[in-house]
Amino acid sequence: MNFPSELKYTKDHEWLKVEGNEAVIGITDFAQRELGDIVYIDVNTVGEEVSKDNVFGTVEAVKTVSDLFMPVTATVLSVNDALNNAPELVNSDPYGDGWMVKVSITDLSSIDNLLDADAYKALVGA
Repeated sequence: MNFPSELKYTKDHEWLKVEGNEAVIGITDFAQRELGDIVYIDVNTVGEEVSKDNVFGTVEAVKTVSDLFMPVTATVLSVNDALNNAPELVNSDPYGDGWMVKVSITDLSSIDNLLDADAYKALVGA
């Protein structure tokens, strides 16, 4: 499993790549493996501020549908449109082309409460 050290992680298996006051968010390699083949991503919160730990969308796999939780309070700027035609990108490249949303972070200090790669590895027992 892959745990890029430049990312922040949540206990709910989302990752966050911070770029100034904006961030890209997706689900972790661990999460996509647990879910199985991803068939659909639904994010209907573009333009909305979503509070930390609230649902910003869902991911549908062959086995189940799972909520996507916002790692920090942020406004959803855009969705990865490539996932409309190729949701399997989440399985093949969860930290690259399989990202889910870009956001503008409301409170940058909330990033400090997220897990680093080593803490996330320990959480999932890797």
